[in-house]
Amino acid sequence: MNTPATRPIRVVIIDDDALVRAALAMILRDDAAIELAGEADDGQAGLELVARVGPDVVLMDIRMPRLDGLEALAQLMGRPTPPKVIVLTTFDTDDYVLQALRGGASGFLLKHTPPAQIVAAVHKVAAGDHTLSPSVTAQLIARLGEDEPEPQRVLQAQALTATLTDREREVAIAVGEGKVNAQIAEELYLSMATVKAHVSRIMAKLQATNRVQIANRIHDAGLL
Repeated sequence: MNTPATRPIRVVIIDDDALVRAALAMILRDDAAIELAGEADDGQAGLELVARVGPDVVLMDIRMPRLDGLEALAQLMGRPTPPKVIVLTTFDTDDYVLQALRGGASGFLLKHTPPAQIVAAVHKVAAGDHTLSPSVTAQLIARLGEDEPEPQRVLQAQALTATLTDREREVAIAVGEGKVNAQIAEELYLSMATVKAHVSRIMAKLQATNRVQIANRIHDAGLL
């Protein structure tokens, strides 16, 4: 969902911790370009709220009562025009984070992330980008190698990666190795703008919403 420049970014917070919701709400309200569209204290209530207010971005905890963040994410991603979702977690090694990113989340934030970075993350995902720190991206990508993909996933990944040009495949493999855009630009003798353009096209061709999903496709296709 693209956010028009003529109106604020509408954000919904879904978290069962009242203190976390209050802190996030205070941070978001300090930015005139962000409108807090509502809060919910569990996944089911969050889905109902999203259906009512149609936010651009959802900040959502993973572990919640009634309906956890992973199931809520799956239901949100199944909608015709899903919002961008940033998952919230306490630990950057949380197994659920990898599942959430594979499920279509645009990124994740640690709950103790500095306020300025939270605001920046909301702006980034609203603009169609992702928000993952390079160190955590590398950790999550490393985890992919531990999984043995199912035959159907392999076939799907091979079909998707076959649509990439030679240069896009080089960039995709570099992303799959956990490299950031600056490293890719230096190694492949490309400008940063060109790398960003390649990554955007790769995401579209591989039906990916973030770098971890690119790595997942590359891994499943046997290119790593």
